[in-house]
Amino acid sequence: MEILGGPIFGVAGAGESHGPGVSTIVFGCPAGVKIDRQQIQHFLNRRRPGSNKHGTPRNEADRVVLTAGVFDDTNHEGMLQGPEIEIIGDDATRVPTYSVGYSTGEPIAAFVASASSKSGHYKQFSGDKGEVRPGHTDLVKHHKSKGFVDYRGGGRSSYRSVITDVVGGSIARAFLGGAFNTRFISNIVHVGNLKATTTLSDKFKSATVNAAEVDALEKQLADAEIYTVDPEFASAAAKLIMETRKQGDSLGGVVEVVAVNVPALAGEPLYNSLKLRLMGSLGGLQAVRAVEVGSGHEVVTRLGSENNDPIRSTGYQSNHHGGMLGGMTTGSPLVARVSFKPTSTITKAQQSVRKDLSEIDFQLDKGRHDPCVAIRAGVALESRMAIELANAVLAHQAGRIHAEDFKLF
Repeated sequence: MEILGGPIFGVAGAGESHGPGVSTIVFGCPAGVKIDRQQIQHFLNRRRPGSNKHGTPRNEADRVVLTAGVFDDTNHEGMLQGPEIEIIGDDATRVPTYSVGYSTGEPIAAFVASASSKSGHYKQFSGDKGEVRPGHTDLVKHHKSKGFVDYRGGGRSSYRSVITDVVGGSIARAFLGGAFNTRFISNIVHVGNLKATTTLSDKFKSATVNAAEVDALEKQLADAEIYTVDPEFASAAAKLIMETRKQGDSLGGVVEVVAVNVPALAGEPLYNSLKLRLMGSLGGLQAVRAVEVGSGHEVVTRLGSENNDPIRSTGYQSNHHGGMLGGMTTGSPLVARVSFKPTSTITKAQQSVRKDLSEIDFQLDKGRHDPCVAIRAGVALESRMAIELANAVLAHQAGRIHAEDFKLF
């Protein structure tokens, strides 16, 4: 069983790249959190294929519908203004879905249909004689499933499956934003051999950040050619991505992800530490090969006196620790950098095998792929960080028992 987050706040999903759609169920959201379909859609729009000219040419609307776990007793009609679902057949059924309301404390369900599937692009991977893309999951998933895997577009291993992450992360954001004004933001800092000179960790050093400052930065990122706060780097990286795409090759990249206005004391000190959970969750995203927290690998070049963050009565004076010490939040911004490998599916000829292990010179017939997967990955990383932090916050609260909360009469 695969669940993101948990055991208190968790997210489960189902759906393949070229299947009918992706389903999501979010468990453990406290009752009374305002859930707005348009806000979830906003984050899905950042993830969707076709949202950036430097990503895959596949274009999906990715319209989300909410079908459970939302209610508003003051506005029954208003809460059911989401897109309608229609099941066509002899007994056609057409029903409205939720638009806005409040979490009930019960599971929240969502669905995003797929409308731009081109399964014919993947015939060369079909059956025991199907070809294997180097760097992809084709070979291991074929044998793990005894040949019953959906190989189209990578099936469940496709980046399309992170629709579930984004839906769940949107709900975690709503909870944390309402309770603590916590915000999550990301920034591309490295593409190929190009490196940005401006980072989010440079901008956000204090424990408390004004919402207007985050809003302004998000608008700047949305208007940029690629999702980065460094304009010169954005221009150079965009040019490099276009040149690499023309050559039939791909690039790796690094995405910085930051949470601000983070509640302190969330997380555990050892086997369930937030650092462990975050590094595993962020590192488990498709194509990720490394995760750094705080100053990351740079700490090995420093003395302890240089790396320790000074503390005054007002809080930590720097943030080399990246917002966590001993697996628990300190109230400083959470900071991580996540490294992505170059996209596995490329058009350049490569040595490979068929699924029966007969050797071939592999050449991709057809397909629509991101030349640099880091370009669209930021919103998924933000979502995973939000889910893990929401779970840690609720776990911490479980240790604060008040008798008044358990009275019925």
